[in-house]
Amino acid sequence: MRIILTTFGSLGDLHPYLAIALGLKARGHDAVIATSEAYRPKVEALGLGFHPVRPDMPDITTAKDWMKDLMDSRKGSEIVIRQFVMPHLRDSYDDLLAATAGADVLVTHVITYAALLVAEKTGIPWASTVLAPLSFFSPHDPPVLPPAAWLAKFRRLGAWFHRPLFGLMKWTIRSWSEPWHRLRAEVGLPPTRVNPMFEGQHSPQRVLALYSALLGDKQPDWPPQTVVTGFPFHDEQGAHDVSAELKRFLDDGPPPIVFTLGSSAVHDAGPFYEHSAAAAKILGRRAVLLIGKETDNRPASLPDGVLACDYAPYSELFPRAAAVVHQGGVGTTAQAMRAGKPMLVMPYSHDQPDNAARVVRLGMARTIARRRYTPERAAAELKLLLDDGEIVRRASAVGERVRGENAVEAVAEALEGLARKG
Repeated sequence: MRIILTTFGSLGDLHPYLAIALGLKARGHDAVIATSEAYRPKVEALGLGFHPVRPDMPDITTAKDWMKDLMDSRKGSEIVIRQFVMPHLRDSYDDLLAATAGADVLVTHVITYAALLVAEKTGIPWASTVLAPLSFFSPHDPPVLPPAAWLAKFRRLGAWFHRPLFGLMKWTIRSWSEPWHRLRAEVGLPPTRVNPMFEGQHSPQRVLALYSALLGDKQPDWPPQTVVTGFPFHDEQGAHDVSAELKRFLDDGPPPIVFTLGSSAVHDAGPFYEHSAAAAKILGRRAVLLIGKETDNRPASLPDGVLACDYAPYSELFPRAAAVVHQGGVGTTAQAMRAGKPMLVMPYSHDQPDNAARVVRLGMARTIARRRYTPERAAAELKLLLDDGEIVRRASAVGERVRGENAVEAVAEALEGLARKG
């Protein structure tokens, strides 16, 4: 089969589809990643097909103000949708129409809205995906919404409370999808009241929830054609192995606390790494800071037993950690869950506050607000985390469960079944 997997966003939005594409290739299929041109080298280096889809990703190193706005808890998601995705819908549609010529299956990401129109226009068998439970927006399993995080206090009130509230929220932001409805008319598709940001993102044929059921299990209002697959893991082993310096550090003492901000929040780190190094010193703990390529992220001085690295594969580093402190992106969360390590989560925006709340409910994490992340408070939270034997035990049990899941095989079987029906 020729399978087109389209995605858009950060590395956290790319890596799951790379894992799936590599698995499909191993089964004899032609898997093509259709995404921003900036990712071409990464995709082609893996021996996968690539097709460029506009818009391209901006150069984050020269767009720090944009990244700061993007990670804002109140307006981050609106900026992604209204300023970056919707203005380029026609370009995205044309590129994806070309990419899917002769294809057997199309796989879509939650914000590749033009791909929904391509699927409808061409009739190609279509599987939609979600990367985190937030995307289902279910009143039965109410997510933590960054602009209204206070709603989490009312989670126990259930669907009767959240259903009308979520309905009001959908109505309030309905104008965000107007460009999508205009493009429908331009390409000759009939009008619809479906909202592509909510129920319209889900394929009527197959919906793939690309995460562990531990993070969010199937709910009564989910599309019945949903399959919860587990996390598809891809790490850049080989291209970026653990450095010799980090290997020596890990071998020379007890497991360190790992501090990381993933692939996006790292560009808006603020004093996170400075405070993290100081927190490790207060605790008398060894630590690894994954600071990315931003030179400003490196603390002016590092305490003894604290190492700063640009990058290390999570799949190699996290299993050797005592705990992981991170921003709550679903990819980082998944890796920490698989490693079976306690977490302290400092969420920014998008799905991160909800992911944080979910691992807390799993009994393997604590959370701390960005504005409260000081050396003293971070140290206090980490002490509570590491001194709690039940949290450590629960994290280990979660890791064992996640390591037993085979998401790539589950996705491949679902796509092969979809193609046969198509």
